[in-house]
Amino acid sequence: MPSDTIAKVQDYKDSLIKKAEKLIIEGFPEKIVELNDLLSTPMFSERNFTEVHQDLNIPIPDPILVNSNNGSDDAAAAGDKAADAVVGTKVMYLPTGSVPCNTPLCEMIKVVKPIIRKLVEDSNLLKMWISFMIPKIEDGNNFGVSIQEDTLAEIQTVESEAAAFFDQISRYFLSRAKVVSKVAKYPHIDDYRRAVVELDEKEYLSLWLVVCEVRNRYSSLHDIVIKNMEKLKKPRSSNAESLY
Repeated sequence: MPSDTIAKVQDYKDSLIKKAEKLIIEGFPEKIVELNDLLSTPMFSERNFTEVHQDLNIPIPDPILVNSNNGSDDAAAAGDKAADAVVGTKVMYLPTGSVPCNTPLCEMIKVVKPIIRKLVEDSNLLKMWISFMIPKIEDGNNFGVSIQEDTLAEIQTVESEAAAFFDQISRYFLSRAKVVSKVAKYPHIDDYRRAVVELDEKEYLSLWLVVCEVRNRYSSLHDIVIKNMEKLKKPRSSNAESLY
């Protein structure tokens, strides 16, 4: 392997280690304070559920009046109309235009998604940092190595949880679209409209909880790494032989 390639790999490792250590000492505390400040803003703090409601822009159609005094043919036609009403309304277009997304929640999602992405990136950086610190496999004196492995497992868990937060946001839009389509097809059933409201309120609470969880993950990672920094950087003591 060319020497310049080896040097570039070593430079990459050294820069990653410096970046990770700076992130732990400076970046994590700054992020924790930043998220605490965000949670105290009007967008997240003590917000009433009614503030995240969104008008569906789907009108309720006029009821079909059935005249029971008509002849048998008219009664049969009315029965067909009633049957059609039970099946649902064919939605060719909405007279008032498209159904909008929930604007207050979209604004929150625009703020939350970069926070989730940053946690994924920071977790990945920290994971590689510890991986580079793990020494070669030897018999004995592996207590420090076990600390590295436990910390690495915790970081991997945080990374997976952060990635799952993205999936949660995607599933919200898909679930809301399905319920809204039910409202468009059955505009006279109020329960579907109420289901949209409940889904929006649930997503607001979930977004608030995501920010809290991201802050908590930064706090826990910072705590465990700072407490075990010495063993993470030097898992094996240099004077181990003197113990025997």
